[in-house]
Amino acid sequence: MRLSCGRYTLNLERPLIMGIVNVTADSFSGDGHARAGLTAALQHAEQLLSEGADMLDIGGESSRPGAEPVSEAEELARVVPLVEALRNCGVPLSVDTVKPTVMRAAITAGADLINDIAALQAEGALEAVAASNVAVCLMHMQGTPGTMQADPQYGDVVAEVTHFLAGRVAIAEAAGIARERIMLDPGFGFGKRLEHNATLFKALPQLQHFDLPLLVGVSRKSMLGQITGRDVSERMPASIAAAMLAVQQGAHIIRVHDVAATKDALAVLSALGGS
Repeated sequence: MRLSCGRYTLNLERPLIMGIVNVTADSFSGDGHARAGLTAALQHAEQLLSEGADMLDIGGESSRPGAEPVSEAEELARVVPLVEALRNCGVPLSVDTVKPTVMRAAITAGADLINDIAALQAEGALEAVAASNVAVCLMHMQGTPGTMQADPQYGDVVAEVTHFLAGRVAIAEAAGIARERIMLDPGFGFGKRLEHNATLFKALPQLQHFDLPLLVGVSRKSMLGQITGRDVSERMPASIAAAMLAVQQGAHIIRVHDVAATKDALAVLSALGGS
């Protein structure tokens, strides 16, 4: 399987590591660099690259439960200079945004992938991506970050997530986004209780019928805290375990905070686990 991703064509025969670069003031994981500025964010990105990140995901607006929206101007100021600074870093750059204006500016600055938790539902988002050659990650979310964990309800979480993603893929293709540019994210923790997340995680192989790359992001998330009882600062072992299980369940890209540890775990899984 391959993904056409802006300046790159990604071979997904082995799982890829997407390193997280939060340029936010209120990241749930405590690693946001909005207040420290561009230099700190750039240093963090370079550290992830040195640890073996296959791609970077840059976000200027927190999507944690209860997060407040960030203005378009503020998000642009956080994201665009960092994309420009990393443009020639040698790996694809993803930008995590729901705003079409930020998408267009990021693409101009050098982004290769738009990672949209709203699956291109904002007015103008489909057109912003379709007019470029970048890839897009379509994610499922029930509600919005501000309210999504208030009272999420599903009759059949797997069926509902699958139906939503199928619809968004069809709409994206109809808008002119080639299928080889599309990847999917079931959206763990986005409008889902622990039981929803667990059921969906175990059903990851069912999402393979799309024949599209699958991104899984569970690093440091509250679902792992609920399982282990650990604070967010103590969730690296659980994050690594969940990432390896995701790979065994068919994930092609894993979105993580702890790149070096994840890379080591993938090496062991490949050598000893047959993956």
